[in-house]
Amino acid sequence: MNPSPAADLSAFLITLRHLIREPSVVGAEDSFFRVIRRELEELDISVERHSGVLVARGSDPESVILSAHVDRNGLVCTGPNEFQYAAFIAGNRGELTGDSISEQMVANIADRFTGQRVQAHLPYTGTYIGQGIISSGYLCQKRNNLIFELNGLDYVEPGTPVSFLDRLSVTGTHISAQLDNVVSVALMIYLYRIGFQGTALFTAQEEAGRSWRYALAWLQRESISTTRLLVLDTSPYPTPEEAGAQQIVLRNKDATGTFDPDFTAEIVARCDALGISYSFKDEWIEQRNLYREKPSSLGRTELGRLVAASEGLISGTTLQIPTTGYHTAEETASLTSIKAAIGLLSTFIR
Repeated sequence: MNPSPAADLSAFLITLRHLIREPSVVGAEDSFFRVIRRELEELDISVERHSGVLVARGSDPESVILSAHVDRNGLVCTGPNEFQYAAFIAGNRGELTGDSISEQMVANIADRFTGQRVQAHLPYTGTYIGQGIISSGYLCQKRNNLIFELNGLDYVEPGTPVSFLDRLSVTGTHISAQLDNVVSVALMIYLYRIGFQGTALFTAQEEAGRSWRYALAWLQRESISTTRLLVLDTSPYPTPEEAGAQQIVLRNKDATGTFDPDFTAEIVARCDALGISYSFKDEWIEQRNLYREKPSSLGRTELGRLVAASEGLISGTTLQIPTTGYHTAEETASLTSIKAAIGLLSTFIR
């Protein structure tokens, strides 16, 4: 096991910088899927688009299956100069059960976006149609969603996706942008470029609780049962100190159920062999819940829903990058964590 591919981050950061500039609002991911497809079709791998999922397969597709959601949070126009948080519009509520981290935090993030520059796009093509600024945001109790007022986009029609105007910021120690979950998409593309030959699923609408359905439909279509599904994502922490306490975040379980213990142990062993520090998010939450008046959910993840829906025929574990500034355009991760993730993932290259 050699973590040397992580030594030079310049190629990875070039890919990430490019992807961050492309819109991928929840429910309007089509144009971003085409961007990913163009990146992957330059390589000697199979790429197929299915409903809600883009599938890449190398020459050893059964060795491991990676998965990452491509959607990012944003707004959608729902009426004359009215914009709602795209993940929580009424049409998406059927998949949300109240115990995801996003739902539990929604009341706390309304004021995070005041002053944020945004840009509107045509839903399917992603064609740019204008910019604006969020002047205010509040939680509407009647609709149980964040409602935003914007300056500069009063002419757009209902159904128009509005993304945060986002650019990658890089310092000597950290990167910042709306990293959830484009950073994982960039990791998987980069991994193929350096020789990965397994399978990768790029899924839509995870923020609306739907991505697992698209992944499950494709896996069932291919008659695939596996315990080697590795889901990549970011993992939020309240302070830089807590995020920096580990390079990589793992999980034994989520609010839905337990992940595959053998594959989880394998990831731990790979971390140990590379000297990568890690922690388990479910254990961290449970420890903090001992002192909370209102316990926090363990979160309901894409993997947990797949495990439950397939009755264990599809399972695996998660690999997450610790971040701060969750669900903002300034979500921040350390370069140390990025290097650790690349080093760990590169051990799956044969």
